[in-house]
Amino acid sequence: MPEESWPADHELLRRHVAGDAEAFGELFRRHRDRLWAVALRTLCDPEEAADALQDAMVSAFRRAGDFRGESAVTTWLHRIVVNASLDRLRRRAVRPVVSAGDEQAFEALVAQDGDPARTSDTRLDVNAALRLLPPQQRAALVVVDMLGFSVADAAAILDTSPGTVKSRCARARARLLPHLVHLQGNRSDSESVSPAQGGET
Repeated sequence: MPEESWPADHELLRRHVAGDAEAFGELFRRHRDRLWAVALRTLCDPEEAADALQDAMVSAFRRAGDFRGESAVTTWLHRIVVNASLDRLRRRAVRPVVSAGDEQAFEALVAQDGDPARTSDTRLDVNAALRLLPPQQRAALVVVDMLGFSVADAAAILDTSPGTVKSRCARARARLLPHLVHLQGNRSDSESVSPAQGGET
């Protein structure tokens, strides 16, 4: 089927609410990779992420009739997945140690690496470091820096203001960088990161 003839997300949701047994499955298939990425990066645990995604999709399936179209369907789905993931994080929350950071250096660390073995190691290190963040900061960082959503879209997904998203991302980067700076390899002293305090927002 040509892409231009595919039903829009809101049409699939409308069909689901009207009783179409296939519509919600198609909607999920369309967005599952990014929804899975949100859950996995937020929880850093495949089993927890799978459970959170399942919980979120059951919730979306049941609450589809409540969708009012005030945001895109994909934004609504991402919000449900983020909330399900944050619920699981809160249940096993451990208070992190406040660290230091630098935005450009953090972005360089999460950039794609051409070496598959090194990329795998980097992913493990990033996931371990993400566990140090408070849930709200982790979610903001995942949605903006790792999944590439704009601050405005992230604010809609996280149901908060753009300013809060920016603040949470900045504080998350500051907390993570000391735990990931070793991934940058041979940086000169002049490139070293200057510390900056970051607290919870």
